[in-house]
Amino acid sequence: MKRMALMVSMMVVGIAIMLWAGWHNLADRRRAMQQAAANHVTLTPDGQAPKDGDATAPGGDGGAKLVGKTAPAFTLKTLEGKKVSLADYKGRPVLVNFWATWCAPCKLEMPWLEAFRKQYQAQGFEILAINEDPEVGKDKIASTAQKTGVSFPILLSDDKVSPAYGGVDYLPMSFYVDRGGVVREETAGLASKDEVEADIKKIVGTRTAMQGEPPALSAR
Repeated sequence: MKRMALMVSMMVVGIAIMLWAGWHNLADRRRAMQQAAANHVTLTPDGQAPKDGDATAPGGDGGAKLVGKTAPAFTLKTLEGKKVSLADYKGRPVLVNFWATWCAPCKLEMPWLEAFRKQYQAQGFEILAINEDPEVGKDKIASTAQKTGVSFPILLSDDKVSPAYGGVDYLPMSFYVDRGGVVREETAGLASKDEVEADIKKIVGTRTAMQGEPPALSAR
């Protein structure tokens, strides 16, 4: 009788261990899926998920919709209420970056951008970070920017700038504008730190058309 009870107890313990292991594996898979989602934030209009090959899908043809074209002009306000225009930086390489306070990849790349801004500032490089949080207060935006340690201009989006840049369907979204005002590269989603620097070098090293040589367009 005691032997039977021992066997039953061992079976119960074994089943419990199997159930615990299965739950643990499921929890691990869920955490991995959540981490993957945090590393690639997607905004989809009207609840429609983008498909491979769509103009706005990563890896599709949408990555070059503005490459080779003049960057759309805009005038936006900073958190302090100062008006800033893209035209203010004529003749300088500029990274136009769309971001949001809830976007984890955005906050991951912002310290990179700050470091590159300081590294290439002597060559005139500047970053204009356009915030896409229409319902978030200025204090929240300012607090997020401060926590990431950035000092470049934070601009408040309006109802015109995002459509002018083809619609912001993914965050972060970056447009690398050369000294001649032409978009040399365009990225949707989080790129690697090395890729960000490589794209910055492309616009820092270009010469304006006024200097006698139009900027060469990227083949990417």
